[in-house]
Amino acid sequence: MGVFSFLTNKKFYIHLFLIILVSIGLFWSIFYALKVFTRHDEVYLVPELKGNKFSDAEKEYQNIFNFILIDSIYVDGAEKGIIVQQDPLPNSKVKKGRNIYCVIVAIEPERTIVPNLHNLSLRQAIVMLETAGLVVENLVYVDHFARNAVIAQHFEGKPVESGAELYKGSKIQLVLGNGNDEMLTAMPNLIGVHYFEVADILHYASLNVGKQEAMDADTLNWRVYQVNPNDKMVPFGTKINLVLCSDKRMDFDNYLKEIEAQKMAFDSTMVLEENLDIIEIEYDDF
Repeated sequence: MGVFSFLTNKKFYIHLFLIILVSIGLFWSIFYALKVFTRHDEVYLVPELKGNKFSDAEKEYQNIFNFILIDSIYVDGAEKGIIVQQDPLPNSKVKKGRNIYCVIVAIEPERTIVPNLHNLSLRQAIVMLETAGLVVENLVYVDHFARNAVIAQHFEGKPVESGAELYKGSKIQLVLGNGNDEMLTAMPNLIGVHYFEVADILHYASLNVGKQEAMDADTLNWRVYQVNPNDKMVPFGTKINLVLCSDKRMDFDNYLKEIEAQKMAFDSTMVLEENLDIIEIEYDDF
């Protein structure tokens, strides 16, 4: 008999057909079982949870998702317990029982330790307060030989010692020496600066934020439109009054160009007047 004589045997084809049939049935059974076990076609859209209370979201979707609180942050003015971040993001397709990780607004602000600012320079003190999560309220200058050095630190009008615990975001008043003299500091250029940057710029220049007048209610987009006083040099601790305007209402790029053009014209006039004065003096000497 030949090597391939089995190909003429009907039993071979019957057995081959049965093997193929069993294999197909086995593969179909496996895939069907996996589909049932993994619920492949059963997906849910993750809802928008941001702005909802964590406890309410957990109660409403407890039969679909597993909620896990991973962190809490303090947001000044925000309602406590509100979800501010979620993972997976809204409209993500997930299976039933998926973990939903949430970050919420803390019930109370985080506490921090007041650093020792005594005898530090103003710049060093500002950096240390920022590192500790505290804010400079204002600067008070008193007669003292150590110019721009911290003499005392106050919280809510009373001395606060280093090592004390305060909520992050608390405002600290710095008492500094004036070098026993009325010192002047250069007035920083604030026109067009975003409102949220103004306090830091003024404090680093040994100045304070004064009265604030707003031309609109668009607080997120406020920029400085005018300042008073507007002198080149002002005494330490001077309160700088601000007029604020939204950059949605005012084209600050063109406004700054106009100011620069006016300044150049003024400087040119001053130079011309000075030259004319010199010519008159020389003519009189003649």
